Order: sequence, then structure tokens, then C-alpha cells
Amino acid sequence: MKNTTSRPPVWFYILTIILLLWNAMGLFAFFDQVMISAARLEALPDNERNLYENTPVWAVIAFALAVFGGTLGCIGLLLRRSWARILFLISLVGIMVQMYYNVFIGKAMDVYGPGAVTMPVLVLLVAVFLIWFANYGIRRGWLG
Repeated sequence: MKNTTSRPPVWFYILTIILLLWNAMGLFAFFDQVMISAARLEALPDNERNLYENTPVWAVIAFALAVFGGTLGCIGLLLRRSWARILFLISLVGIMVQMYYNVFIGKAMDVYGPGAVTMPVLVLLVAVFLIWFANYGIRRGWLG
């Protein structure tokens, strides 16, 4: 692994910490979904409860790849490691698989309405930005 010679500016660290917090929120959402209690599940409307109960394992794994890849990628940025880009690519694949399930198979928009598309689009945009940002850091010599 080559050594970086160029130190990133302060804004790089500030932005990376903000992006790490964003991904940490994704981790909380993931654990909230996979560890939902029976009582909370029972309190949900039938159509929403069905979404939780019928989510296949592969969609949950995609969700895990998305949030853990993004979070670990941000930690990689803070450590100035170029492998962050690979984790962001894995995260993007996880996001796309999860979105495919939610939109086309799980029919989440039927449950939550058209507003349900706002957050997934934002998540996708942030994921694409993170890949670009890692590439930018590599080109600038900040990541090695």
C-alpha cells in the first residue's frame, strides 16, 4: 500500500463525519427493522406488518450490506484508506438490491404512498456521492 503524501483539508474530515452520521442513522434503521419486537410488530397496521414479516432474507442481507458498507467506508475515509471506495461500491449494490425489493416486490409504495420514494432516492444519491468522494480523495492523494 502506498503512503499518502497529501493531507486532506479540514472540510474533508467535517464532511466525512457528517456522512458517517448519515450512515449511522442507516445502521439504527437496520437494527430497528431486524430487532423489532413482537409487540411493536403487532401494533403496526396489517399492510405494514406484512412488509416486515414477508421480507426475504436476501433483502435483509442487501440492507445490511448497504448500511455496513457505507458506515465502514466512511470510517475508511477518516483513516484515509482507498479501500473505502470498494465498501461504497458494495453499499451501492446493496442499496440497489434493497430498493428493487422494496419498490417492485414488496410494493412499499402501496403501503407508504408516493412519499416513500423520497428517502430511497436520497439514499441512492448519497451512495453515488460517496463513491465520487472516495475517487476524488484518491485522485487528490488523500487516500492511500
